[in-house]
Amino acid sequence: QVQLVESGGGLVQAGGSLRLSCAASGRTFSSYAMGWFRQAPGKEREFVAAISRTGDSAYAVYVKGRFTISRDNAKNTVYLQMNSLKPEDTAVYRCGAGRWSGTMKVEYWGQGTQVTVSS
Repeated sequence: QVQLVESGGGLVQAGGSLRLSCAASGRTFSSYAMGWFRQAPGKEREFVAAISRTGDSAYAVYVKGRFTISRDNAKNTVYLQMNSLKPEDTAVYRCGAGRWSGTMKVEYWGQGTQVTVSS
């Protein structure tokens, strides 16, 4: 069992930056691929970024070049650095732990953190 708690969301102006954190419980954090997903009101959840156990990363086309995912296995934490934020980035961001094989298959979800980007 893995419990995930996100933090770092908030209100920011367009062009600004935020860094999201996702802290995991348990001793097996390093054995999971980690991912970030988001869901805006009235829209389906969409993939944002993922990082494998070995540190390889993947990004959705709409955030590539602006967002960076990283992980610190010593701290059981995965991060999402978001730069050059746009109003369309407004959503609830959730992290997930699972397996990566070209797509992210999430086994455990966090509760999410709200990101609001004003124009």
